[in-house]
Amino acid sequence: MFRLFKWLRNTVFLMWLCGALAVSTAVLGLQALTLSAQVATATASASAAALKHRKDMAKAVSKAKAKARLRRVLVAVPVVGAGAAVAFEAQDFRDWQTENPDGTFADYSCEVAELSAEVVDDVLQDLPEAVRPSRDMVLRQLPDCEHPA
Repeated sequence: MFRLFKWLRNTVFLMWLCGALAVSTAVLGLQALTLSAQVATATASASAAALKHRKDMAKAVSKAKAKARLRRVLVAVPVVGAGAAVAFEAQDFRDWQTENPDGTFADYSCEVAELSAEVVDDVLQDLPEAVRPSRDMVLRQLPDCEHPA
């Protein structure tokens, strides 16, 4: 009788253990499916956001190029060009001054000169060789700025 009771106890325990493992396996399987769906959704949404960001950046670059092109065209007109160049420079200085409230026009000029010196080679390469000034001639036109060490 004791052996029968022991066998029955072991059988019930093993059946309970198998049931618990089966339920756990089913729950973990459902969680894996749910997490896979969440990962797929997050990946699709990140991909869409990256594509939108890329399109926005391309549009911003195109707008900046169009603005620069329009400025070049306006400056090329003899009388209007001089006024447009002064107006553009004044607006750029006001924009710079909002970011640098303690800055002076001399500080602005030095910063513009430094940035211009960095891109002078790229700009000159874009010009036709017949009208391209020498690099040194362009650099001599930029203001001399002394930087405290």
